[in-house]
Amino acid sequence: MQEPALNYTDMKTYLVPVDFSEAAFNAADFAARLSNQTNVERIILLNAYYISPYEELLPNADMMMLREQEILESLDERHANLNKLKHKLEKLVRAGVQIDVWVNRSHLIRAVVDRVEATDADLVIIGSVGNSSGEGEGLGSHVIGISKASPVPVVVIPPAFKYRTIERAIIACDFKKVKENVPVEVLHKLLGKQHFDLLVVNIDAENKHVEEDPEQLAEETALKSMLKVYKPTYHFVNSPDVISGLLNFADEQNAEMVIALPHRYSFFRSIIHSSISQQLASSSPVPVLLLK
Repeated sequence: MQEPALNYTDMKTYLVPVDFSEAAFNAADFAARLSNQTNVERIILLNAYYISPYEELLPNADMMMLREQEILESLDERHANLNKLKHKLEKLVRAGVQIDVWVNRSHLIRAVVDRVEATDADLVIIGSVGNSSGEGEGLGSHVIGISKASPVPVVVIPPAFKYRTIERAIIACDFKKVKENVPVEVLHKLLGKQHFDLLVVNIDAENKHVEEDPEQLAEETALKSMLKVYKPTYHFVNSPDVISGLLNFADEQNAEMVIALPHRYSFFRSIIHSSISQQLASSSPVPVLLLK
């Protein structure tokens, strides 16, 4: 029996939060260059500028209060800086891609969620660290917050990563309840008709694959059926450290992206741990795509 054709729906809009840090500029550069490999039509550069009522009404430690004129001047400056970035990125994007700028007077996470919903954005692209996180080299709390709150997938870009054409992507999977937890429709939307190598990696510290655990084999069979259109290869890493094993594998395979699946056993949940956050932000060789 002939299989039904997949209905590919391309991602049309990328949203890039920008706090004017080098990490944010790098993420914006990634989004612009990625447009040459995808059918995206619009990139939105977003800056969040939140002033609490207390800052407007009460003096700070220097006995200074923010005046409305100062706030407006800051907004103008932010718009100007976003437009400078826009003009730079216009030289990098695929012809026809529209770049818009937007300043939200709200908290960053609220600003991202609001813009995603207002513009039907398909993907958020953000640097793993930035000035707004205020947390040194570790994964910024704003990144974790956006990854949790965003209704669409989030790509986290390491600060040292320089864009290169995506020819090999890795899906991190533990083969637990894959039918319930693998968002196949989102994967189809993300991967589309692009031709690249897809590697499915199972961090199998207990060597269940070697022991031919029946439950694991059943989940593996289900996953193979779901992803067979992409003709992936399957790999097993028995590292006791999930994150280290995964990132080392990605480095060894010269992958350009790691895709993390969304469920309670997932890599996404692991990034909240501070030491792992440090490793992801500082050592990850490639961007990490967090599915929803």
